Amino acid sequence: NLRGDDGGVLDQKVSILQANPGARIRVSGHCDERGSDEYNLALGNRRATTAKQYLVSHGIDAGRVETTSYGKERPVDPGHDETAWSKNRRDEFDVLSGGDNLRQP
Repeated sequence: NLRGDDGGVLDQKVSILQANPGARIRVSGHCDERGSDEYNLALGNRRATTAKQYLVSHGIDAGRVETTSYGKERPVDPGHDETAWSKNRRDEFDVLSGGDNLRQP
């Protein structure tokens, strides 16, 4: 499920992608350290796929967005508490191509 502020962040991505029709991106899903590797890889995949579906439902061609899951393997915060876990549950967006001269929306 998308959290309240996620839609606004994804709307910004939609605007950037609309202004740059040659850009391709990767959405990578990340999780916190709790749960098995298999569970977290699946959860990271669902997280990335949900973001992709949002972009596609707002007019971005699905072929411009690839997804991957890193599960719990790439934490941004090495802590072992709710603050760290919250930071580690995320999607990251990387430009794969067409990002050399991005135009502002």
